[in-house]
Amino acid sequence: VELDITGLEDYIKRKRAEGLKITLTHIFTLAVARALAAEVPELNTYVRRGNIIHREHIDAMVSILLKEQQMGTIHVPDADKLTLKEVSLYMHDQIKKSRKGDENKTMRLKGLVALIPWPFRNWLYKLLKRITIDWGFSLPSIGLGVNSFGSFMVTNIGSIGLDMGFPALFPVSNVAMVFVLGGVSEKPWVVDGEIRIRRIVSLGAALDHRAADASHGGRLFNYLKKIVLNPEILEVKP
Repeated sequence: VELDITGLEDYIKRKRAEGLKITLTHIFTLAVARALAAEVPELNTYVRRGNIIHREHIDAMVSILLKEQQMGTIHVPDADKLTLKEVSLYMHDQIKKSRKGDENKTMRLKGLVALIPWPFRNWLYKLLKRITIDWGFSLPSIGLGVNSFGSFMVTNIGSIGLDMGFPALFPVSNVAMVFVLGGVSEKPWVVDGEIRIRRIVSLGAALDHRAADASHGGRLFNYLKKIVLNPEILEVKP
């Protein structure tokens, strides 16, 4: 989906001038979390032993750019209940910790698995998937369980120079959706019957078809369109 965010970028500039350091990532992470709470609860699910299970909370897992072009992640618990200011402050604090080397359990596990030579790594990966995803057991000591990757994942590929992406579901994460925030560019756009140059963003999502279908994607993006036009909604508690 492509959306006109000319007005949204003006809103971000105003808020940053007021001291609230927000970006498109903050806005869309919070907007997607609110969408799962209000419009598409079917996306706040996971599959366990062939059954669709609803999660008790709506947590977000957000990809971030660390030092030396390395990617990391931060976990935002109960994201739907936060305000834009609270999301901004929390993510800023977590990013700061990650860049100092204070990684969460998921990132530490990723580093440890990378040290294991193939094919032993592949065997371990399959074993972990079988225990956590197929059988539904949690391994909290190593940071693996049905909620380790939150309710959904967000990746801002626009921040690394990519305009559009087609995300893939990460099997071991067991999330029903991966949301992609693409690049922003100037394009001719029809506004009130006239062609104007506007700021356009590319958005994408991959859905687990065991839990959802295209109609849920449509409801998700309809909600996001509403937020783009009325970002002030995110400033207050839902």
